[in-house]
Amino acid sequence: MSQNTNHLVPPGAIHRALDEAIRERRYELYPVATGDPELLDLIARDFAATRQRPFLTGGGTEALYMTMRALLGPGDEVVASDPSYLIIHRFVELSGARTQNLDIYAPPYRLTAERVHEAIGPRTKMILLIDPLNPLGSGYPREEVRAIAEIAHDRHLYLLNDVTYRDFSEGHALAAEFAPEETITVWSVSKNCGLAGLRIGGFFASPELARTIARYNTNDLGVNILAQVAARAALETKSTWIDEVVRQTRANAARLRDVVAHVPGTSLPVYPSHANMTAIDIAETGLTPEAVQAELLFRHKVFVRAGTYLSPKFGPRFVRVSFSNPPADVERFAAAFPESLAALRRASPVPRAA
Repeated sequence: MSQNTNHLVPPGAIHRALDEAIRERRYELYPVATGDPELLDLIARDFAATRQRPFLTGGGTEALYMTMRALLGPGDEVVASDPSYLIIHRFVELSGARTQNLDIYAPPYRLTAERVHEAIGPRTKMILLIDPLNPLGSGYPREEVRAIAEIAHDRHLYLLNDVTYRDFSEGHALAAEFAPEETITVWSVSKNCGLAGLRIGGFFASPELARTIARYNTNDLGVNILAQVAARAALETKSTWIDEVVRQTRANAARLRDVVAHVPGTSLPVYPSHANMTAIDIAETGLTPEAVQAELLFRHKVFVRAGTYLSPKFGPRFVRVSFSNPPADVERFAAAFPESLAALRRASPVPRAA
């Protein structure tokens, strides 16, 4: 429950497609460099609001790296948040740029158009809009997405819209609908389709932006052919299973909420989550997230993520828990979480105030 991976997608269609591709020994050949045309059509239909053609990369992470290297340079600034998905921030730094991190560990636990507008300065080149947001599970209302997109358009800024978790979010809006020339939409099938280990994703952008970003493409000979086969099978059947995946994910989130409600000193900053993960605030327990992570992992074989992986400033306050898992996994967490915190408190009692 530490990686935001999805373990609820029915495997049948994906396994059959992979078995057939392996029997045909398709792995001996290079794939079509631009991607399987039918897969590209499926992705384009899945993102119909963008009206743009997808570009395939080795996971959404590669698309993020390519985008930062292509569009940013020394001295540039990116309006971002803390907490956030810090791998993106590292790619910004590799480009010689820096992030301007706005604190969002307080209601509404996301960026607002007003704060983004106030943060823009003479060196600002890009706005980073992760929706839904890893690690908090925050989601953006349609009108907020529109307002931020309009800022990017009016100020001639790039808008990076990372939508990896959009299928878990009700009423999700794509920024490209409102600012198609400025927006780079980064997507993945790792989370929604349960294909994290196959590493396939990509981006959408205007033709001019896409050409600029593609200069940093390292997959000139195409993205993994078996990953494309699996992604195609998943997207062909997605309409038959995605609703049940989302329903179970939300049921798991409700179960997790009930568990947290009965553990003193813990709380959920964001509920309901718009993604398949959330943060559990443990600050009032006096425990460190690293201690909680280790106790759960080594004593109970339940893996959650310490918040310091996702926030320089607020990481010591929380652990992140993923829950697109079978209910049995969630029940293991439900039993282990209270027991682990109680054991840690016994071992290191929190001093009482005088």
